[in-house]
Parts: sequence; structure tokens; C-alpha cells
Amino acid sequence: MARPLDNITVVSLEHAIAAPFCTRQLADLGARVIKVERPGQGDFARAYDKRTSGLASHFVWVNRSKESLTLDLKQPEALAVLQELLADADVLVQNLAPGAAARMGLSFEALHARHPRLIVCDISGYGNDGPYRDKKAYDLLIQSEAGFVSVTGTPEEPSKSGVSIADIAAGMYAYSNILAALLQRQQTGAGSHIDVSMLECLTEWMGFPLYYAYEGAPPPPRSGASHATIYPYGPFQAGDGKSVMLGLQNEREWQAFCEHVLLRPELTQDPRFAGNAQRNENRAELRALIHEEFAQLTAAGVIERLERAKIGNAQVNTMADVWAHPQLHARERLQPVPSPVGAIQAFLPPGVNSSYSYRMDAIPAVGEHTEAILRALGRGDAQIAALRAQQAV
Repeated sequence: MARPLDNITVVSLEHAIAAPFCTRQLADLGARVIKVERPGQGDFARAYDKRTSGLASHFVWVNRSKESLTLDLKQPEALAVLQELLADADVLVQNLAPGAAARMGLSFEALHARHPRLIVCDISGYGNDGPYRDKKAYDLLIQSEAGFVSVTGTPEEPSKSGVSIADIAAGMYAYSNILAALLQRQQTGAGSHIDVSMLECLTEWMGFPLYYAYEGAPPPPRSGASHATIYPYGPFQAGDGKSVMLGLQNEREWQAFCEHVLLRPELTQDPRFAGNAQRNENRAELRALIHEEFAQLTAAGVIERLERAKIGNAQVNTMADVWAHPQLHARERLQPVPSPVGAIQAFLPPGVNSSYSYRMDAIPAVGEHTEAILRALGRGDAQIAALRAQQAV
């Protein structure tokens, strides 16, 4: 069945995570995504590791269903190929160094004059202007600048996220902004310029701690894997050494927790635990009571009690556990995709749509589609050979 973006062509000057994550999602919806890479080594994320059957884990995650075109954009002949592609493209995405695209004549202003329907999305650390524009902006640096690290970790030591959360946030907002721009173009007939800043994206996700610390109030404390302001809400160890994550949201659940999980109904009358604020203030005492009861149970036994009491809970899964997760398999969320090293399992994008299936095509080798793209643009054998001889492609 037709996908939402089947007739959309995206050209992307991308590397690392933020832009590739954005464009992979566009490809999921059917867009043709032409990934422009440097001749030879390609996207530097290809060399991060070899953990996925010899391919880089980050690269496998965000680059399926794309075509790889190698171009040395410092050479006029290669830049001319890119300009030809943009003449028929709908979207240009780029996360090059600040100002690099503009120096090649690829600013929105220059492109809009030639291709008025083209949507241009710039993804950068800090945005296209302002005093921080030219600062290096790796994921961890943005996590720090946005205040994320200051509220994450233990009371003794701050911590970063275990995933590239700033890149992911930027990729998600670039993706949604591009979809909005495509809808707007249907009404106006004109393309638009999107300026996505990693700092601004992650700052949006910091809404709770920012408002919690509004007008100079103390920020939420770092509390490890526990919730900073709701208790009990976090991991608790059972007698078999395994941890169970649980969370209470209201007083009805607190009463059920005391009666059916701790088997201590009298605790509902204890003034130390009379409301969430009191439980939060007296965490140490309540934690000791919980551990005392859980020490007599296995993790499975704890979960059984929590389920019976209708208390939210989860296992603290490893990566191996997630690959084998029964819920994901029951919903058939894994599907093999081709790659240069054979089929690799991939998770389908979130959201099951009754009217179409996601595109789940191959992870490309460096420059795998270069010749086919050049021939489609009218280049013959001699011209392609000349481009390769001068290493423009």
C-alpha cells in the first residue's frame, strides 16, 4: 500500500546521529533518501565500532532504507552533481559544521532562489546564529549545556544519558518540522527553512526540572534510577539479587502497596508516610521497610505481588532481555533488513498504522548507489570514469 512519503525525495549531507536519525524516519515513511558521503570512508559513524556483525552499531540503527552517494563536495564537478539532484528534490537536510553548507552555495537563501519548493533543514548544536553558533556540539556537551547532566546520576556524581539523547531529540524535531513543512508546502507551494538546534531540542525535554526550579528554586535532586520527587518510585532489590522497578502515583496505590505487597496495612496510618511529600522526605526509613520485605522474595515473587495489587512495575532488563522481549516478539516488532554483511534484525518504527507498512530496506555500503545515481542524471561511462579518476565521487 502507498506510504505517506512515497513520492518525496530527500538529499542529506549527514553524519553521526542527529540528521541520519531524522532522515531514516523519513525513509521509514517511504521517502527516497540519498545520503551523501565522503568518498572512501563515508560517514565517520561507520567506524565507531564493529559490534553488529562487523558493522557499526550506530550506523546500522539510523541508516537503513537509504541510497549512498559519494561526493567530494570540495570539487566543482561533485558539487554540480549535488545541484542537479536538488533540482528535483523536495528536502535537503544537513548537519555539516556551522557555515559549511553556506560556503558551498547551499544556504537556504541561495537554494530558494533556484528551487523555490525545496525545504532546507539545518541541524546544528546551537543554531544558525547567536554567540555559541560555532562551538563544537557533541551529544554529551549538549547534555551538559542543557542542564540534563546536572539532574541525572546519583547524589554523589552526575551522569550522562546512556543513549545519545541530544542527537535523538534533534533528529525527532527535525523530522516533525520537515513533515510540517511538507504539509505547509501543499498550501503555499513554497519551501521553507528549518533551523534545528540540539540545545533547544533538549532544553524542551528539560521542561519538568526547569519549571521545578522556576525563579531560582532548588532543582530536583539527582536520585539515580529513582524518581527525584515521587517515592517509592524506582528500583528495589529482591532476595535473589535481581532488581524490580516499581512506581506509585497516588494514595490509592500507596494503600494497596501497604496491604498487598508489604503486608503492612498499618503503614497507611503512619504520619511519616501520610502523603507523597512525607514519603519523599522519609525515603531512608521507607526504603528500609521495603527492602526488609523484598529480601524474603525473589524478583518474580515481588512482581507477582505488585501485579496482584495493580502497582506499576517492570523488570530491569539487559540488552539481551530486550532483544528477546516477549511483548515485542508477540507484536512482531522485529524484521530482518539486508546489509553489506547479510540480514540484520531491526525493530520496526514505533506506531502501527493500518493503512501502510513501514519501509524496511537495506543498510547501504559506502557509495553503493553512486553509479546508478550518476547514470540517472545522464552521466555516461567516460564521465563517471573521469569523476572517479579525480576522486570527486
